[in-house]
Amino acid sequence: MRLKSFFKYNPVTDQYERVYPTRRERIMASSRQYLVGAVIGIGVFAAAYFIFDFPRERQLKADKEALTSQLSILEQRADDALKVMEQIAERDNNFYRVMMQSEPMTAAQRYAGLERQRNYEQLSNLSESELVKNVTGRLDCLDQMIVMQIKSYDKLQQLIMSSQDRIDHIPAIQPVAENKLRAMASGYGYRTDPIYGTQKLHEGMDFSAPIGTEVYATGNGTVVKADWDGSYGNLITIDHGYNYTTRYAHLSEILVKNGQRVKRGDLIGRIGNTGKSTGPHLHYEVRLNGAPQNPVNYYFLDLTPEQYEAMIHQAENAGHVMD
Repeated sequence: MRLKSFFKYNPVTDQYERVYPTRRERIMASSRQYLVGAVIGIGVFAAAYFIFDFPRERQLKADKEALTSQLSILEQRADDALKVMEQIAERDNNFYRVMMQSEPMTAAQRYAGLERQRNYEQLSNLSESELVKNVTGRLDCLDQMIVMQIKSYDKLQQLIMSSQDRIDHIPAIQPVAENKLRAMASGYGYRTDPIYGTQKLHEGMDFSAPIGTEVYATGNGTVVKADWDGSYGNLITIDHGYNYTTRYAHLSEILVKNGQRVKRGDLIGRIGNTGKSTGPHLHYEVRLNGAPQNPVNYYFLDLTPEQYEAMIHQAENAGHVMD
């Protein structure tokens, strides 16, 4: 390659004289050329990068979107699983309180070593690393809940082994068969009296069913009352021991006697419309140490989880008191 020659006009001699650049000037000239070329090249590459999608880049973007979507689905599944475990834990606690009369596992014991996160930012605002962190944290929480629930069931098994008589006596089924019910008329809680129109505590649950429908003892015990009792109409009261009693009111027939021992599931009477009643139904109460309890906590042995959930929903929303 021929090197370029440079000439400069000399007014003294009135001639063009050849110029011989120094080494430094040659290096600077070459550097400028390379620098201009590099700038142009970088500009062209940047324009192509931001304007055009190369096949590999398109694939990477698609993979990223798929990963984000999968993480979002996993996060939702983790949330759903945590909700299920919370429901199991609540029913577990009720079983301790109601059936075993024992202190349930505390929240500190269930979630020891974990800080539970309740509020989360929108998934669309999270980076992949934050999504992974969130999902991992919830799965860790779920693992902890499962471990503690297993320990709780182990403790329950030990309690049941040593407390079978208590289990047999505590009320634990519906007093009316599920397939005989027309509807849940009213649950436990403050309701409007159908006759006097005042707000008062409805101390039991009303089961609407045809007159003559069978009524069953909900736990082993001794009948302490089987007679007429004012606004209750025909009433049966069973003492189950362990400070529990149950009441069955507005009966059309009483099929047991005072002092009679009964077992869970024994037929004791039939639904009626006696006493202060606005229609055929059974008013059922559970009392512990004389204080009324919410009967929905006492249907462990004859309802499936789905039926139990439906019963709770009906009891909370049914407001038509029939007595």
